[in-house]
Amino acid sequence: MFTTTKTLRQAASAARTPLIKFTGPRKWDSGDHARQAHPASPTHELPKDFSSTPNSASFSSYRQQAQQHGPLGASSKIGKHSGHSLGPVEPAKGEYFDRNELPARFRRTPIDLAEIDAIETGGAALWS
Repeated sequence: MFTTTKTLRQAASAARTPLIKFTGPRKWDSGDHARQAHPASPTHELPKDFSSTPNSASFSSYRQQAQQHGPLGASSKIGKHSGHSLGPVEPAKGEYFDRNELPARFRRTPIDLAEIDAIETGGAALWS
């Protein structure tokens, strides 16, 4: 029994040819790897710490001056002071922290029990 299985496996592996066919030899990218501004950049310039020569600036030195929704570097107050020392947090006029604070016209409408049944049964309960 084992010899039959072994023979079948050997025959199958010998006749097997891969379905993927590669065209041409492998090519390695030898293009220009100099630092460039992103094509969608509004200024089309690199940040001032970056230049075209490698190792002229490090990412950490750039990150100290970068901002993404507030400062990222050492100037950030986050994590350095207690929440109480940063003062009260009050939303500006027209801003709300919770959905329940919104005016009634913007709140979620409660779901009716008939709608819940229709969702749970896939609409089958509506026709019975």
